[in-house]
Amino acid sequence: MQTQARLTVDVARLAKTGERLTGELDGAVLDLGDTAGLIEPAGGIRYDLNVEPIGSELLVRGSASVAVAFICSRCAGRFETQIRESAFVASYPLEEMTDSVDLTADLREAMILLLPGYPVCQEGCCGLCPRCGTNLNQASCRCKSEDADGRWNALDVISISRGRAGGAQSGRGAGCDVGKHNHVNGSKRSVNNGGTETEEI
Repeated sequence: MQTQARLTVDVARLAKTGERLTGELDGAVLDLGDTAGLIEPAGGIRYDLNVEPIGSELLVRGSASVAVAFICSRCAGRFETQIRESAFVASYPLEEMTDSVDLTADLREAMILLLPGYPVCQEGCCGLCPRCGTNLNQASCRCKSEDADGRWNALDVISISRGRAGGAQSGRGAGCDVGKHNHVNGSKRSVNNGGTETEEI
Protein backbone atom coordinates (compact mmCIF):
# COMPACT_ATOMS: atom_id res chain seq x y z
CA MET A 1 0.00 0.00 0.00
CA GLN A 2 1.44 3.34 -1.04
CA THR A 3 1.66 5.87 1.78
CA GLN A 4 0.54 9.46 1.50
CA ALA A 5 2.07 12.61 3.01
CA ARG A 6 -1.36 14.28 3.45
CA LEU A 7 -5.00 13.23 3.29
CA THR A 8 -7.11 15.76 1.42
CA VAL A 9 -10.57 15.33 -0.07
CA ASP A 10 -12.28 17.05 -2.97
CA VAL A 11 -15.12 19.07 -1.46
CA ALA A 12 -16.99 19.66 -4.71
CA ARG A 13 -17.22 15.93 -5.44
CA LEU A 14 -17.85 14.60 -1.95
CA ALA A 15 -20.35 17.29 -0.96
CA LYS A 16 -22.78 15.78 -3.47
CA THR A 17 -22.41 12.03 -3.23
CA GLY A 18 -20.07 11.13 -0.39
CA GLU A 19 -17.35 8.51 -0.61
CA ARG A 20 -15.44 5.84 1.30
CA LEU A 21 -11.74 6.55 1.72
CA THR A 22 -9.14 3.91 2.59
CA GLY A 23 -5.38 4.22 2.56
CA GLU A 24 -2.28 4.87 4.63
CA LEU A 25 -0.61 8.07 5.76
CA ASP A 26 3.13 8.24 6.33
CA GLY A 27 3.91 7.60 10.02
CA ALA A 28 6.03 10.76 10.03
CA VAL A 29 2.72 12.65 10.10
CA LEU A 30 2.62 11.94 13.85
CA ASP A 31 5.50 14.41 14.25
CA LEU A 32 6.48 13.20 17.73
CA GLY A 33 9.46 15.54 17.96
CA ASP A 34 12.78 14.69 19.60
CA THR A 35 11.98 11.80 21.93
CA ALA A 36 15.48 10.28 21.97
CA GLY A 37 14.11 7.03 20.57
CA LEU A 38 11.69 6.51 23.48
CA ILE A 39 8.74 6.59 21.10
CA GLU A 40 8.61 6.48 17.31
CA PRO A 41 6.22 5.39 14.54
CA ALA A 42 6.63 1.76 13.49
CA GLY A 43 4.38 2.10 10.45
CA GLY A 44 1.90 4.34 8.70
CA ILE A 45 -1.52 5.54 9.85
CA ARG A 46 -4.08 3.28 8.19
CA TYR A 47 -7.54 4.72 7.79
CA ASP A 48 -10.99 3.59 6.67
CA LEU A 49 -13.33 6.58 6.50
CA ASN A 50 -16.77 7.44 5.18
CA VAL A 51 -17.21 11.02 4.01
CA GLU A 52 -20.75 12.27 3.39
CA PRO A 53 -22.68 15.54 3.34
CA ILE A 54 -25.06 15.99 6.28
CA GLY A 55 -27.00 19.23 6.01
CA SER A 56 -24.52 22.08 5.83
CA GLU A 57 -21.56 19.97 6.98
CA LEU A 58 -19.22 17.37 5.57
CA LEU A 59 -19.18 14.51 8.09
CA VAL A 60 -16.23 12.14 8.32
CA ARG A 61 -16.58 8.90 10.30
CA GLY A 62 -14.53 5.73 10.47
CA SER A 63 -11.46 4.16 12.01
CA ALA A 64 -7.70 4.61 12.00
CA SER A 65 -4.71 2.78 13.46
CA VAL A 66 -0.94 3.08 13.66
CA ALA A 67 1.88 0.92 15.05
CA VAL A 68 4.10 2.78 17.50
CA ALA A 69 7.37 1.58 19.07
CA PHE A 70 8.07 2.43 22.71
CA ILE A 71 10.80 1.86 25.26
CA CYS A 72 9.22 0.11 28.25
CA SER A 73 9.24 2.33 31.33
CA ARG A 74 9.93 -0.71 33.54
CA CYS A 75 12.50 -2.89 31.75
CA ALA A 76 13.75 -0.46 29.07
CA GLY A 77 12.99 -3.03 26.37
CA ARG A 78 11.61 -2.02 22.99
CA PHE A 79 8.08 -3.09 22.10
CA GLU A 80 5.38 -2.17 19.61
CA THR A 81 1.81 -1.15 20.35
CA GLN A 82 -1.01 -0.90 17.85
CA ILE A 83 -2.93 2.32 18.54
CA ARG A 84 -6.53 2.11 17.28
CA GLU A 85 -9.25 4.73 16.98
CA SER A 86 -12.42 2.83 16.12
CA ALA A 87 -14.82 5.77 16.31
CA PHE A 88 -13.14 8.67 14.52
CA VAL A 89 -15.57 11.53 13.88
CA ALA A 90 -14.95 14.99 12.41
CA SER A 91 -17.17 17.53 10.71
CA TYR A 92 -16.40 20.49 8.47
CA PRO A 93 -18.79 23.36 7.57
CA LEU A 94 -19.31 23.28 3.81
CA GLU A 95 -19.76 27.03 3.58
CA GLU A 96 -16.25 27.60 4.96
CA MET A 97 -14.52 25.24 2.52
CA THR A 98 -12.86 26.02 -0.76
CA ASP A 99 -11.78 23.27 -3.14
CA SER A 100 -10.54 20.70 -0.64
CA VAL A 101 -10.31 19.86 3.05
CA ASP A 102 -7.25 18.39 4.75
CA LEU A 103 -8.04 15.60 7.24
CA THR A 104 -4.41 15.00 8.21
CA ALA A 105 -4.30 17.12 11.38
CA ASP A 106 -7.48 15.60 12.81
CA LEU A 107 -6.27 12.04 12.19
CA ARG A 108 -2.93 12.87 13.80
CA GLU A 109 -4.62 14.34 16.87
CA ALA A 110 -6.81 11.26 17.28
CA MET A 111 -3.72 9.02 17.34
CA ILE A 112 -1.70 11.28 19.65
CA LEU A 113 -4.49 11.34 22.25
CA LEU A 114 -4.36 7.53 22.51
CA LEU A 115 -0.61 7.25 23.20
CA PRO A 116 0.05 5.83 26.69
CA GLY A 117 1.82 8.15 29.11
CA TYR A 118 3.50 5.30 31.01
CA PRO A 119 4.19 2.58 28.43
CA VAL A 120 4.91 -0.95 29.65
CA CYS A 121 5.68 -3.88 27.39
CA GLN A 122 3.15 -6.09 29.18
CA GLU A 123 1.16 -6.14 32.39
CA GLY A 124 3.44 -8.62 34.11
CA CYS A 125 6.71 -6.87 33.24
CA CYS A 126 9.18 -7.47 36.07
CA GLY A 127 11.43 -4.56 35.16
CA LEU A 128 15.10 -4.26 36.04
CA CYS A 129 16.86 -5.25 39.25
CA PRO A 130 17.48 -1.96 41.08
CA ARG A 131 20.86 -3.23 42.24
CA CYS A 132 22.54 -4.90 39.27
CA GLY A 133 20.28 -3.82 36.40
CA THR A 134 19.43 -7.35 35.23
CA ASN A 135 16.27 -7.58 33.14
CA LEU A 136 14.17 -9.82 35.39
CA ASN A 137 11.95 -10.82 32.47
CA GLN A 138 14.87 -12.61 30.84
CA ALA A 139 17.24 -13.78 33.56
CA SER A 140 17.67 -14.18 37.29
CA CYS A 141 20.13 -12.30 39.43
CA ARG A 142 21.88 -13.06 42.71
CA CYS A 143 20.98 -9.86 44.46
CA LYS A 144 19.34 -10.30 47.83
CA SER A 145 16.24 -8.47 48.95
CA GLU A 146 16.28 -9.47 52.64
CA ASP A 147 17.31 -5.96 53.60
CA ALA A 148 14.01 -4.57 52.33
CA ASP A 149 11.62 -3.09 54.88
CA GLY A 150 9.21 -5.96 55.57
CA ARG A 151 6.51 -3.66 56.91
CA TRP A 152 5.46 -2.93 53.32
CA ASN A 153 5.11 -6.56 52.21
CA ALA A 154 1.34 -6.50 52.69
CA LEU A 155 1.05 -4.05 49.82
CA ASP A 156 2.39 -6.65 47.38
CA VAL A 157 -0.83 -8.66 47.51
CA ILE A 158 -3.17 -5.76 46.88
CA SER A 159 -4.87 -6.01 43.47
CA ILE A 160 -5.31 -2.68 41.75
CA SER A 161 -7.54 -2.58 38.67
CA ARG A 162 -5.78 -1.22 35.66
CA GLY A 163 -7.43 1.87 34.23
CA ARG A 164 -7.12 3.61 30.88
CA ALA A 165 -4.00 2.94 28.86
CA GLY A 166 -1.35 5.47 29.71
CA GLY A 167 -2.42 5.94 33.34
CA ALA A 168 0.09 5.72 36.18
CA GLN A 169 1.37 2.19 36.58
CA SER A 170 4.23 1.73 38.96
CA GLY A 171 6.13 -1.19 40.42
CA ARG A 172 6.74 -4.64 38.99
CA GLY A 173 4.37 -7.33 37.86
CA ALA A 174 2.96 -9.83 40.35
CA GLY A 175 5.54 -12.35 41.50
CA CYS A 176 8.52 -10.33 40.31
CA ASP A 177 11.13 -10.50 43.06
CA VAL A 178 14.79 -9.64 42.96
CA GLY A 179 16.82 -12.82 43.04
CA LYS A 180 14.21 -14.90 41.19
CA HIS A 181 13.92 -15.80 37.55
CA ASN A 182 10.63 -14.52 36.15
CA HIS A 183 10.75 -15.21 32.43
CA VAL A 184 8.18 -13.29 30.39
CA ASN A 185 8.15 -13.56 26.62
CA GLY A 186 8.08 -10.45 24.49
CA SER A 187 4.73 -9.38 23.13
CA LYS A 188 2.84 -6.98 20.94
CA ARG A 189 -0.02 -5.05 22.44
CA SER A 190 -2.98 -3.14 21.17
CA VAL A 191 -4.56 -0.03 22.66
CA ASN A 192 -7.91 1.22 21.42
CA ASN A 193 -9.96 4.31 22.05
CA GLY A 194 -11.92 2.61 24.77
CA GLY A 195 -8.77 2.18 26.85
CA THR A 196 -8.78 -1.60 26.37
CA GLU A 197 -5.45 -3.34 25.87
CA THR A 198 -5.03 -6.73 24.25
CA GLU A 199 -1.85 -8.75 24.27
CA GLU A 200 -0.47 -11.44 22.00
CA ILE A 201 2.33 -13.62 23.35
